[in-house]
This record gives sequence, structure tokens and C-alpha cells, in this order.
Amino acid sequence: MPDPGDLSREELLALLTARDADRAAAEAAKDARIDALLVQVGELTAQVQALVLRLSKDSSTSSKPPSSDGPDRRPRGGSSRKASGRKPGKQPGDPGTALRLVDDPTERIGIPAPAACSCGTSLVEAPVTAVRRRQVHDLPPIPDPVVLEYAADVKCCPGCRANVTSAFPAGVTAPAQYGPEITTAVADVVVGHHVPVHRSTVLVMELLGMSVSTGFAAGLRGRAARLVAEGGFLTAVRRLLAAAPVVHADETFARAAGATAYVHVACTGHLTLMHTGDRSAETIDAGGVLTELGAGQVLVRDGYAGYAHLKDVEHAWCGAHLLRDLRGIHEADPAGQLWAKAMADTLLEAHRIASTARATGRDALSKNELHVIDRLYTGALARARTDNPTGDTRVLAGHARTLATRFETHREVILRFTTNLAVGFTNNSAERAVRPVKVQQRSSGGCWRTLQGLADFAVVQSYLATAAHWGITRYQALHRLFNGEGPWIPATLTPQATTA
Repeated sequence: MPDPGDLSREELLALLTARDADRAAAEAAKDARIDALLVQVGELTAQVQALVLRLSKDSSTSSKPPSSDGPDRRPRGGSSRKASGRKPGKQPGDPGTALRLVDDPTERIGIPAPAACSCGTSLVEAPVTAVRRRQVHDLPPIPDPVVLEYAADVKCCPGCRANVTSAFPAGVTAPAQYGPEITTAVADVVVGHHVPVHRSTVLVMELLGMSVSTGFAAGLRGRAARLVAEGGFLTAVRRLLAAAPVVHADETFARAAGATAYVHVACTGHLTLMHTGDRSAETIDAGGVLTELGAGQVLVRDGYAGYAHLKDVEHAWCGAHLLRDLRGIHEADPAGQLWAKAMADTLLEAHRIASTARATGRDALSKNELHVIDRLYTGALARARTDNPTGDTRVLAGHARTLATRFETHREVILRFTTNLAVGFTNNSAERAVRPVKVQQRSSGGCWRTLQGLADFAVVQSYLATAAHWGITRYQALHRLFNGEGPWIPATLTPQATTA
């Protein structure tokens, strides 16, 4: 580099200008590199958020069923229920269920006092001053099976020479058959408690001392389904459900005959009706309940669009499903999706207000309470638009905008539980009703062999679930089927209406 003292003023200015140009070019290149890195970081962040959103989906952060979590995966979100603050175990004031002494034992065995005290004094002449009792509750030994033979006399008619035989009792149709008691016991194990067929025969043999064939046990669900259907149970429950003010509906998939089928349920707190098919609107209508609902009635369901064609009835969406969807969005980006937490808090606060109103016997929320809920709901939606502007192309932002749009479009349906206190916050009644489908599927090797087997399961489960809501045990309900009485059939929507 030349000595600056040897350069003219013009040469020095040119040199400084060139140096400034080099510095500006270097700064521009650095800024361009930073901008490119920022873009790359934004893209990678969006990809990470999308992966977190996808990988974190389980039964606590989406509408996926609990059966999809798998045995080795615990839902990250846990339960949305708050701790009650109570200690585990029996609560103060609860009577408990411990064994207690009875006044009329089956047998009383006296135990004479010892002849002498430990000090050596004789007790032979001493009077009895008290009796201390201890009772052992147990079962008698397993009785031997009872074989009852019916011998019908046969006579030859002297007039026409025809053989005339006495009629056997109703239900006695084969040379050798199982009676209603053992049939009910096996059915209770196989049908009522979802025990696999072979294991059920082993269990009955060990507990009751009577051996039955696996073929007999395997055919009991089909027999029970026919007796339930022919006895008019399905028709009666269908008619009652169609008149209910609030009906819950849900569906779940099952594997049958090597393909996917669906079990649909329509229910209330005391009635359950299931049917099978695909997931189409036609199959939903085939249940014969939801299409009969009309003005003044409410259908509680999840957000599945297959129910949208039912225009004559008011709809209500399950709040638990919505909370899980909001949790999935918020946990993917807690700082950037504050609207999801705000909306979840709004739903929980509305649920608290509505529950308090029901507990105090009120028929409706006040205008002020509805105004507070409406204001919180509107604020959460406004925050959703701020957190996810239209120009944001991230996958998470797209999912968030879609969910926010659902909350905005279906506002009335989502908040139905606040404007009609007869409607609950969740669709738990229907979800509990379809849960036995998964229990039976797991105990049956993951599938049903035939579609008819799945249909029979839906019929029998409808019967047993409804009976249980009315305080009738599985054994009692099945015993009526197999002893010739026919199925138990509810006459009203609730047990309270029957006793009124």
C-alpha cells in the first residue's frame, strides 16, 4: 500500500471510497447471510412445531380414542380433572363396605369356656358373663350338578293307531341339554364380562363344578341377541330414545371379518342402543333414533361431520373433545398459541358456572353470566387471529386457524351447555357406552370373525348396559332371557319416572 503522504487529495478520497464500498459489501453479505439463516430457522421451527403437533397427538391432545395410545404409552397431557384435595381411601362420614356381624347366621357354633383360668382357679361353677362373637362369611362346597329327567308317556290310540305323547315343558327340546341356570352362568362370564370362550368354560368348571363345551359357550351371544330382538327390547328402547329431551351419540371402529366396521350408539343416562355398519350418514340413520329427533330436543356428539345432515334437532358438541384439541395446539407452541389456553380456560369457566347453576336447581344462567362467557369467548377468538395471521404459512398456524374457525363457526353448538342446562359439558355417556367394544375386541384376539358376531354383540350390549343403568345385574338380565321370561324392557325414560 502506498504511503498516504505521497498521495494526492483525490487519491485519498478514492481510496477511502473504495474501503467504504468494501465494508458496505461485507455488511450486505453478512446481512444477507443472517436473513437466510433467520429464514432457515423459521422453516426449521415450523417443521419442529409440525412434528411436535403430530407426534404429541394422543387421547389427551386430540380426538383419538384411548385405545390408540398403546399399552406402553401414557398420554402426555394426563387427565383434565383437577385434584379434589381429598386423601385416598374412605372419606370421613362414609359408612364403608366392611363385613359386619349379622343377627341370623346360618349356623351358630358354641365354644365352651376353659375349665380353669390361667391362674389355676376352676371355672366349672362360674357363670357365663358375656359372649364374644366372631363370624366367618363363606360359600358352601360346590354342589354336584343336578340332572332332571322328564319321562313323557307314549300311548297308542286304539282308534287311529297313532302314537300320542305328552308335551314336554317349554324349553325342553333336546334329548340332553343345559338348563337355564348353567346357561345363565356361562353367558354371564362370556357375554357379560367379556371372558374368552375357552377360559370361560374353565372358569365355570372350577367355580361351579360343571363342564360345558366351548361350542355351547360360543353360541350364547347369538342366542341372547335373538331373544333380545324377538322380545321387543330394541323396538321399545328405540321408541323411548326418540322421545328423550337429550340424546348422546358416538361411534367407534372395530375389526370384523378382516375389515373395519363401526359400532354406533345412541343413549341417555338410562338407555343404550347400539347398531353396526360403516361410518356414513345412512348407517347413522339406520339406528332409527337420531332421525326421529326434532325441535326442542338436543343431540350431544363430537365434531364428526357425519351428523351434520340431522337438521331438525339442536346439536351440542362435546367439550372434552374440544379441550383435547386446544391442548394439542397449545402444547406445540405454548408462547405462540396463547389463544388456545384462553379458549380452554373459557370453556372450563363456562362449565363451572353451568355446573354451579345445576347444583343449585336453576333452570338457566343469568344474562350477566352469559355475557361474561360470551366476552371471554370473543376475546379468545380475537387472540387466535393475532397469534395466527393469514400470512403465516406454518403448519401449526394452519391447524390453529382451522380450529379457531370451527370455534367461530359453531359457537352456538359449542356453548349449548350454557344456554340449555339439561345438556352436559361432555359426551361421556356415549363414550362410556361404546367402551365395551374395545374391551371385547382385546379379549377376542383383536377382532370379530364375522359381521354378524359384531351385530350380536351390539344387541346384547345394548340390553345389558340399559339393564345395568336400572340396577339390574347382568346375571339377572340374562337369566330372564334363558329361563323363558323374555327380555326385561324399560317402560319409561328413567327409573324415577316409573316410581312416580
